[in-house]
Amino acid sequence: MAIKTPAIDQETLQNLPAQPGVYLFKNRTGQVIYVGKAKNLRQRVRSYFQPSRPFDPKTSALLHQTATVETILVDSEVEALILEANLIKQHRPRYNVFLRDDKSYPYIRITNEPYPRVMVTRKMVSDGSRYLGPYTDVKHLRNIIKTLRRIFPIRSCKYWIDEAVIQAGKIKLCLDYHIHRCQGPCQGLVSRQEYQRMIRQVEQFLKGKTRELLKELNERMQQEARRLNFEEAARLRDQIRMIENYYFGSPKVVLTDFEDRDVIALATQEEDACAVVFQIRDGKVIGRQHFYLEGGEHKSREEILSEFIKQYYIHTDTIPPQLVLPFPPAEDRELVEAWLTRQAQQKVELLIPRIGEKKKLIELTQKNAQFLLKELLLQKSKRRDYVPYHLRELQTALHLDTPPRRIEAFDVSNIQGQDAVASMVCFINGKPRKSEYRIFTIRSKNTPDDFAMIREAVHRRYKRLLEDNLPLPDLILIDGGKGQLNSALDALQALGIREQPIVGLAKRLEEVYLPGIKAPQNIPKNNAGLRLLQQIRDESHRFAITHFRKRHQKRAMKSPLDEVAGIGPRRKAFLLKTFGSLKKIQAASLEELRSRGKLPENVARNLYQFFHPQQQEQAASLKT
Repeated sequence: MAIKTPAIDQETLQNLPAQPGVYLFKNRTGQVIYVGKAKNLRQRVRSYFQPSRPFDPKTSALLHQTATVETILVDSEVEALILEANLIKQHRPRYNVFLRDDKSYPYIRITNEPYPRVMVTRKMVSDGSRYLGPYTDVKHLRNIIKTLRRIFPIRSCKYWIDEAVIQAGKIKLCLDYHIHRCQGPCQGLVSRQEYQRMIRQVEQFLKGKTRELLKELNERMQQEARRLNFEEAARLRDQIRMIENYYFGSPKVVLTDFEDRDVIALATQEEDACAVVFQIRDGKVIGRQHFYLEGGEHKSREEILSEFIKQYYIHTDTIPPQLVLPFPPAEDRELVEAWLTRQAQQKVELLIPRIGEKKKLIELTQKNAQFLLKELLLQKSKRRDYVPYHLRELQTALHLDTPPRRIEAFDVSNIQGQDAVASMVCFINGKPRKSEYRIFTIRSKNTPDDFAMIREAVHRRYKRLLEDNLPLPDLILIDGGKGQLNSALDALQALGIREQPIVGLAKRLEEVYLPGIKAPQNIPKNNAGLRLLQQIRDESHRFAITHFRKRHQKRAMKSPLDEVAGIGPRRKAFLLKTFGSLKKIQAASLEELRSRGKLPENVARNLYQFFHPQQQEQAASLKT
């Protein structure tokens, strides 16, 4: 069922089926740009077209680009969940959360042949082959394959081998057979049943089912020894030792109940996310997989976790009985458990531990996720053309032509106009560049006038840049409302600067003002660009008030004694201690200053004349 959004009305929406299903938003070219599922399609799709409902920028952009909505009915909500995951993987819609480059992740493939091969592949084919993975560390994967071939004599050739090929004798024994790396199925030297049993052991090894595997191999070794087939028993003994060395050679046991489970953690930052899966089999960590996700902006961490679970487990054969999560997914917990149970063909349970071993394991997995996400962000930041997410959000919110890579912000600090200073802080690519910070001691005003102080600071800053032929910033931020912004504009216009991007950010309601527009801009409070402006504004305020306090404290601590020649800090401290106060020093006679103050004649005379200048004037007039 397809709906044309330009002609959509409440009657059309009311006719949608109130049944479980999947809905697809398509653009004008028919491309799927969003896939969602619903327990009740009518209610869910109608919710997008409620005029009074506020949307985040991403959803608003989605609805703006949507030309048609297609719905697909299914029998249950679980089937809707499965179909949604398959459609997201198939179409990779722009506005869904999906694994980055998940099509290129390698898998281990066990082919569907009479004598199967075990190989690494990046392409999944629906031919009955079994796939294990995906693996995100290719180097680790190749080490696994190398170890696997050393433990199990599986064939490495690419031939199709069946009974007809064996009977025809078309394939000759290769070097692998002679060095005991292959049992020679091409010549019928191993039965199909025996070879298939070895492949099952390989699968157990890859899935971490070591207890079952070692038990089986030990029983076979004992049987061969009782039959006096000591050569085969020795081979099995060596095989057991290699498996034990691989799995028990380092302390990998993390839980003492020896259960199978996956531990999942998620780290998010703006549009990027990283999910980490610790695979625990028989109580041991047998592998760590990590995946980067795209399209997570304006999504909660619970929603991102739900999308990851669906996409990760939709095409894997190894779903353990337990998934340990840091918090519940956005989807209904029972629904996700039902879907996973259906996929795994065994009971699957979601656990959210609060204390104990599992909680510690979640914390360890979370640290891995945060570290890997930082690595991703560091790699992205090293690209010259990379524009941080919050700068792109700010560019969109303020309708700027270019990303504001360099932002300079101004603020003033004073008490009733006294000791006034203005600060200018600089942020480049969203990070503070403290070497570019500047402080301006206000000269034009000693009365409270923030407008005039902003005007002076902006004028002095950009007059200097013009004189030195230095480029102007991509954006100027003024701490204040409409009045402060207009004062800064006056300073720029006086310098002949036109078309300079500049905004004001008022503290009270965090309102953003643009030149020539009376009303503040309606930027959502959770917008990453607005949060960046707030961070820069707060930094400019901190820088201004820090220097104001230093200047004010210096003036407050200044004493008239500092102006008298011959009196330094030590003599000043001694005089204040001896006489008790500045007023008593002023009232002391010249003789008292010499005797009690222990001052030399010339210093005592300087101090006395400083406090009694009229007597010096009278003495001078008498002489004349």
